[in-house]
Amino acid sequence: MHLITLKDWSNAGVMEVVENSIAIKKHPGQYADAMNGRSLALLFQKTSTRTRCAGEVGMAQLGGHGMYLDWQTTNFTLADLGDEIRVLSTYADIILARFLKHADVVRAAECATIPVINGCCDRYHPTQALGDLMTIQEKLGRLEGVKLTYVGVHNNVCNSLIAAGLNVGMEVTAVTPEINPAAVDEPLFEDARKAGCFAVSNQLQASIAKSDVVYTDTWIDMEFFLDSGFKAEKERRIQLFMPYQLNRELLDGHDVLIMHCLAAHRGYEISDDIMDDPRSIVFEQAENRLHSMKALMLKILETNNE
Repeated sequence: MHLITLKDWSNAGVMEVVENSIAIKKHPGQYADAMNGRSLALLFQKTSTRTRCAGEVGMAQLGGHGMYLDWQTTNFTLADLGDEIRVLSTYADIILARFLKHADVVRAAECATIPVINGCCDRYHPTQALGDLMTIQEKLGRLEGVKLTYVGVHNNVCNSLIAAGLNVGMEVTAVTPEINPAAVDEPLFEDARKAGCFAVSNQLQASIAKSDVVYTDTWIDMEFFLDSGFKAEKERRIQLFMPYQLNRELLDGHDVLIMHCLAAHRGYEISDDIMDDPRSIVFEQAENRLHSMKALMLKILETNNE
């Protein structure tokens, strides 16, 4: 059993992880030896804070061992991906792969003899979505019928929220003036539309007025700040996306939960005051990545051992 995208998981499987995440958060000591003797290989092409900590710390708190592998310091840069994944499978019990390309995550899963978890690629971010579902369930006591507006660039996070909506009956509205080409997944969009779980809108105020949750993600990548060669693209994005910033004026009078998958660029997709607003649950959301990762790893190994 792998987790490459939530599209491949059953509704019951997703809800089991959500419920167990909350149980683990409440009673961590009951799970302290659940991964005794187990190892997690964290194979990362991309930088990470939350996904790495959730996997590495989560495995340690379950009594197991996390082994972090920076792509650039391994022979994955030199050898065939499939060959190296087969070798890595002999050293670990789970692989948490954070890759640039979705196709490479798929190939890793095809070649691995142990479970592979997609820790983020250019098309999906399913571990983020599981933590998000846990957080919404904690705050609202339900997932079915929850209305979530996603604002910004349509990307891997948006896709995984849509897939999660299909699993639990959450309604996702995307107010996204631009879609990342790598995130285009027409079969997912069509299935979610048919189920009444996904819609696209250009009416930001109207969408937020009907929502329980408003969610955003960065649309200014770090290289735009570090490399002068990206100046024109940075300015283009600012001009396009600033009207969609989550700020006090936009959210005044709306009783909504405010979510962001982090890392955030304050003053761009979200203002300082909204990031720290009483309605903001972004830091609880970030913490819950740890508990949901624990529940996910336990679910995957339990299923594979059946």
